[in-house]
Amino acid sequence: MNKISIDPITRLEGHGKIDIILDEEKNVKNAYLQVPEYKGFEKFCQGRKAEDMPALTSRICGVCPVAHHLAGTKALDQAYGVKPTETADKLRELFYNGYVYADHLLHFYYLASPDFILGVDAPKEQRNILGVIGEVGLDIGKKVIKQRANGQKIISMLGGKAIHPMFGLPGGVSHSLSGNDRQEISDMSEGMVDFASFTLELFKDKILKEYRKPIEEDVLELYSMGLVKDGAVSHTGGVVKIVDPDGNHHAEFSGKDYLDVIREHIDEWSYMKVPYLKGVGWKGFQEGADSGIYRVGTLGRLNAADGMQTPLAQEEYHEMYETLGGKPVHSTLAYHWARLIEVLQAAELVKQLVEDDSILDKDIRNKPGKPGRGVGIVEAARGTLIHDYTINEEGLVDDLNLIVATQHNAAAINMSVRDAAKKYIDTGDIRPGMLNSVERAFRAYDPCLACATHSAMGETPMKVTVYDSASDVYREMSQGLGDDR
Repeated sequence: MNKISIDPITRLEGHGKIDIILDEEKNVKNAYLQVPEYKGFEKFCQGRKAEDMPALTSRICGVCPVAHHLAGTKALDQAYGVKPTETADKLRELFYNGYVYADHLLHFYYLASPDFILGVDAPKEQRNILGVIGEVGLDIGKKVIKQRANGQKIISMLGGKAIHPMFGLPGGVSHSLSGNDRQEISDMSEGMVDFASFTLELFKDKILKEYRKPIEEDVLELYSMGLVKDGAVSHTGGVVKIVDPDGNHHAEFSGKDYLDVIREHIDEWSYMKVPYLKGVGWKGFQEGADSGIYRVGTLGRLNAADGMQTPLAQEEYHEMYETLGGKPVHSTLAYHWARLIEVLQAAELVKQLVEDDSILDKDIRNKPGKPGRGVGIVEAARGTLIHDYTINEEGLVDDLNLIVATQHNAAAINMSVRDAAKKYIDTGDIRPGMLNSVERAFRAYDPCLACATHSAMGETPMKVTVYDSASDVYREMSQGLGDDR
């Protein structure tokens, strides 16, 4: 035995496996998160109408279509040289915070919490949302479903439907908010804030107390990156700020400037491109200030910012850093705490925005100009998302580049998986709980593998192995890797 495979990995968006490589003494040498799927959006969107891009790219993923939709819309804003109206900006913000609220609740309760509330050693058939409800009670389970539905309801009110919405236009949005919808969102918002606060207390009571040691010990000292606006965590505007492992300012960028800061590395064993900081360079999968690897997502955003936009979230922000020893925090499992602080901020922002009378104004779009190149940047739930479009005079997309949140985190995810494998796996007595401890490491990032994978070539390199009924290799076929066999 020289390899342990976890195939497929579970409780994430997309498909993947983890290969754990052993040395001659059967100790863990390395581990890799491999992604066998790919998406070819950077190729088949070429030649398409620019106005179709927010709708097309939202099809990249059914979990974060809102993020792709708004990133595409913001790219068109810049490409057509137009800024949205003040009301359109607020409507986009309301729309997007409904998404952040629903998406983060989905990840925490459905995907992540079974590892903590039930434990990594719980039977696999119990490590799911039904097992969590059985542990915390049916009443809480009903609230989880209701509150996530509230976030989805806000998206559908503005975007027409909760998945693959149609809302953003260059210079604004497609329609205004009605008085009835405003009242319904207002009625929901108080409960959203209360449930976000409840979930944070649940985390501190059920998870922080029991898992304080791994939260403090499972660390990666890397750069952190996220959108900030007036110094606070932002999901829809501002500048992208990067701090070094000590929390000092490293760089910041907006729009087209991202190419001055970020480059992409390619490894032969994955369809994910791995971004790194250009000014530091690619030094391989290592941590520290001399490595160009950085992290995005909930913890990356909080580390990069000076605080939160809303008062209750700001209190929780201070408590997290005070509890974990100050800024920046490099604990991988602290991503979950940061995620719930963002849930609270999203709920508070929904409440603030819907109580603003100008949210009902009908001035929701400015006229776009001539096309060119535009870069749209938002913070998807799982991290910084960049859409870069070049549009010709006929309004068709000549070229595009997408850097998706999980791509930014690709190197860090592999490092976390590697470190967890070395820490938790005893090859003399391999138990399911050990393997789930390795999976727990990647789940902290809330990865979206379908979003993150790309193919830059005309054909997709792949190998297919067919096994017979006795589990022996019957035939192997490949393309892009040499002659078919």
